Amino acid sequence: MDRSVRHLMRGVKLSDEGTPYEEKLFWCTISLSTMTLAIRGPTLGNKTRAPSTLKKRLAAMAEEGVVTVYGSGAITDPAKTSFSIKAGMAQMLRGGAIFEVMNLDQAKIAEEAGACAVIVSESVSKGISRLIDPAVIKEIKRRVAIPVIARARVGHFVEAQILEAIGVDYIDESELSVADEDNFINKHNFRTPFVCGCRDLGEALRRVREGAVMIRIQGDLSGSGNVAETVRNVRKVMGDIRVLTNMDDDEVFAFSKKIGAAYDVVAQTKEMARLPVLHFAAGGIVTPADAALMMQLGCDGVLVGSKIFGSADPYKRVRAIVQAVRHYNDAQVLAESCSELDVAVADLRIVEE
Repeated sequence: MDRSVRHLMRGVKLSDEGTPYEEKLFWCTISLSTMTLAIRGPTLGNKTRAPSTLKKRLAAMAEEGVVTVYGSGAITDPAKTSFSIKAGMAQMLRGGAIFEVMNLDQAKIAEEAGACAVIVSESVSKGISRLIDPAVIKEIKRRVAIPVIARARVGHFVEAQILEAIGVDYIDESELSVADEDNFINKHNFRTPFVCGCRDLGEALRRVREGAVMIRIQGDLSGSGNVAETVRNVRKVMGDIRVLTNMDDDEVFAFSKKIGAAYDVVAQTKEMARLPVLHFAAGGIVTPADAALMMQLGCDGVLVGSKIFGSADPYKRVRAIVQAVRHYNDAQVLAESCSELDVAVADLRIVEE
């Protein structure tokens, strides 16, 4: 690592009392051939500043397109954070499990068990899912160290503005409830990274073009515990990408029109042989084996619903899923993770319609 960057990381000053100051985050994304390194550090008000020589150096590199920096009053202060910076922030979640929580106790269990993030939710009343009380989100964010995700309805940019104002780490534009049937939120207008759901490749790439830095390949939304729809959608997305990688330029242009996605994003997907952003599987994942299956199918992580906390020993089940995601190719570890969970899964059986 560059010596100046190491100096920047050492220059962070932490509070003696825990969290008396409001933390501000700065992000640096450094392109090193094919690798992007995301560096995060807290600054406390105006008390912590990078050395002036380092500021000049990073600013010069930013002008050359090598480093993009966003920070409150630091080297640059653009009106909006660039997509590449937000995508770099999301890379922290790669290879992890995100758990849906409904209160602080569940969030703490998820954190202690090794979750990479939590998504704050609440019970849906009469099929309508609205913005959760911001006070609940702020309390969870204050008490846990892992990233906190909160949901906004599709197209409801005011809810997204509220969530950004209270400092959530990510916003999930959730299809569980729709505020605008014709328009999704323009995610480029926000500094907070967005997560969006999809069921096929075209939908995924349209959301990426709108500014989403993480995609949920969504399966069952009813909470029945049936993972079949999730598997089908994951296989469909991965299969379409494999077909895309074998197309020539003319075919790529026609394919982009067919799926209704922008040509530049489709071409980038072909070049990378994967989605340009992180993609997690969501829906029906209730066992360690389910989670490992999604990882082996090519997902970057999994999102697990809040019903997991209704099990007899929620910590044990959450921990088992986290271990399964981390060691998805190790059958011995998976066997140990799945052991003695029968009682815990009793309330998560598939509901036959």
